[in-house]
Amino acid sequence: MKKALLLAISSLLLVACQQDVAFNTYYPISAQSWDADSIVVFHPIVEDSIADYQMLITIRHNDRYTYQNMWMFVDVKLDSILLRRDTIEAQMANARGEWYGKGMSEYTLPVIYLENITLPKGEYTVGIQQGMREESLRGVSNVGLKLLKNNP
Repeated sequence: MKKALLLAISSLLLVACQQDVAFNTYYPISAQSWDADSIVVFHPIVEDSIADYQMLITIRHNDRYTYQNMWMFVDVKLDSILLRRDTIEAQMANARGEWYGKGMSEYTLPVIYLENITLPKGEYTVGIQQGMREESLRGVSNVGLKLLKNNP
């Protein structure tokens, strides 16, 4: 009886907060080394200006990445007008050096950038640049951007 009730509640929660993928693209990092002057650029299109969205940055890396965290600079533009500029930190591993995210030899870590935001219609330009003190970050194979549309 308890299992059935737990399953029913879990199903209701999943249905109540479903999300549609509005945009999901990865940018490959050549030679798995992300240079400090290299800006990864994405162009998501927003068609529903009433919905709430969630924006995630996804990092794929391997064990050659030597840090516990990663700093990134993020610019969001609409029609070449800068809407926001942020510096964000992604926690890549815990204090024991165990990687967060999914994977075994290559790890995929989604990082929530913006939550429950409404966006005007249009084509956006999202630029992401690594903000570490290293000129070149080894072990990073892809950087992705995912835009999720929250459905009531």
